Amino acid sequence: MAKNKSRVIFHVDMDHFFTAVEEREHPEYKGKPVVVGADPKDGKGRGVVSTCNYEARKYGIRSAMPIARAWRKCPQAVYLPVNYDLYKRVSSRIMDILRGFADKFEQWGLDEAFLGVSSRVQNFEEAKRLAREIKREIYEKEKLTCSIGIGPNKLVAKIASDFEKPDGLTAVEESDVKRFLSPLPVDKLLWVGKKTKQKLNALGIKTIGDLAKFDASVLIEKFGVIGRQLHLSAQGIDRSEVQERWEIKSMSRDTTFEEDTSDTEIILKTLNTLAEEVHKQLIKSNFNFKTVTIKIRYKNFETHTHSKTLPFLTDRLRDIQETASDLIQAYLQPNRKVRLIGVKLSNLVSSEKQKKLI
Repeated sequence: MAKNKSRVIFHVDMDHFFTAVEEREHPEYKGKPVVVGADPKDGKGRGVVSTCNYEARKYGIRSAMPIARAWRKCPQAVYLPVNYDLYKRVSSRIMDILRGFADKFEQWGLDEAFLGVSSRVQNFEEAKRLAREIKREIYEKEKLTCSIGIGPNKLVAKIASDFEKPDGLTAVEESDVKRFLSPLPVDKLLWVGKKTKQKLNALGIKTIGDLAKFDASVLIEKFGVIGRQLHLSAQGIDRSEVQERWEIKSMSRDTTFEEDTSDTEIILKTLNTLAEEVHKQLIKSNFNFKTVTIKIRYKNFETHTHSKTLPFLTDRLRDIQETASDLIQAYLQPNRKVRLIGVKLSNLVSSEKQKKLI
């Protein structure tokens, strides 16, 4: 592709991935609202929704919503636990398909990826044909649909992939970027969450177009360095590269108790179980670690984390359990009930490059 041509980048996003896989495995769920996440326990569950299909979304159910609220909105939905091993196997096959179409490849989680395809297409019409080929191959091999956004950079491609879900295909050429972005709500930008949206709305900024026209110096004053980034993003400017993300920085497990508890024995027993789970992931991934972090959330949602870095690399379960147990002691109080605890391992190093501690 000529150097003066725009980059062509795809963002591929699987449609309601967890529930789509469940529907494929269980055809009887088709057409029904399906929710994957914690057990709702007849409206008394403590966890959250991981994902839900479009039928469930019609009832106002959304990802990260408390599972009890989801149940109140739609008690007749099919509620399923997260089957992570299944989703990971399916994801691995899909990512292998996508890599075969890309010059450069960058996976985001289990169900998203960026593909650099600039050398494979001469223009955006060819890009759309290539995208249709990707969609067709994924469906033929996995019986799952995806939505693809095509743009001159990662920012635009990601927003475009969400434009016509499910099973969508949206291409935005460089000359159309500002026209495409301008009418969209400001929270369509990747880094604009709920709180940032509220602050922007208070400044009269409702759309990406409003943000693009706003005084950059005021944004920097209000938001610091991120203000400049917001202003650039609103104009569709993103120079980040598509690159393979091999590095795993941490791995963790946490759990929300079915009932808030101050029982030290229950808390420590649960902590040991979480340590065992994260240890299995550590061994399976062939890593050693140096840092253990515990997380604890009380009944009133007050949350604390505490870390300790060991003087050596290790992959031993007892090092996780003993360190986690020591760290959490300061937070166990007879008069304070605990809602959630978690364990995280970081400072990871591949065990293939390090001798294991004997």
